[in-house]
Amino acid sequence: MRHLAPIGVLAACTLALGGCALLGGGKPANLYRFGQSTVGDPAPASAQSVGVFRAAGPFQRESAGDRILTVTGGKAAYIAETRWVAPASTLFNQAATAAFDADTGPVRLVSRGEPGQASYVLRLEVRNFETRYDQGPKAAPVVVVRVRATLSPRQAQEVREQMFESQVRADGNRVSGIVAAYDQAVTEVLGAVVTWTNAEAKPTA
Repeated sequence: MRHLAPIGVLAACTLALGGCALLGGGKPANLYRFGQSTVGDPAPASAQSVGVFRAAGPFQRESAGDRILTVTGGKAAYIAETRWVAPASTLFNQAATAAFDADTGPVRLVSRGEPGQASYVLRLEVRNFETRYDQGPKAAPVVVVRVRATLSPRQAQEVREQMFESQVRADGNRVSGIVAAYDQAVTEVLGAVVTWTNAEAKPTA
């Protein structure tokens, strides 16, 4: 991962033609969210459902909160006057639950304390959740969402793992385009995670 400047001195780059301002300039922040594309009606229960417990996994520290992280070369910044409506880690967890709930595959996420025993444990580690200005500070950036998934049976030592990544370029250097790119990237990554989990988690006899 690229070196990040100390969080306390990060400049929050605005999206108005590459200008910059310090974070917390006094104006109220505009609130955004992602993950709504994964929300749908609950899927009917499969005849051979497989219970999977979703264990807590780490989230990229610099972007786990409610600010939108950008990376330009070796410099990191947050978009000024712009926040997620809740911490990104929280919104991602909600989107993951919604993606499994809406899928018709055999896997069913089991909540902590829910009756019944899960056959597998799924852990998602969000390694990258950032906006990369790879074509200069005025060009449309690319949103990168990279997740490492591990799936392990409760009664065995075997661990299966897979890396999932989606890179979606925003349709312009605007907050609305960047947020839409996050929504698409999260949807693509979680869709792949759900498909992989359904294929790897086998019903127990």
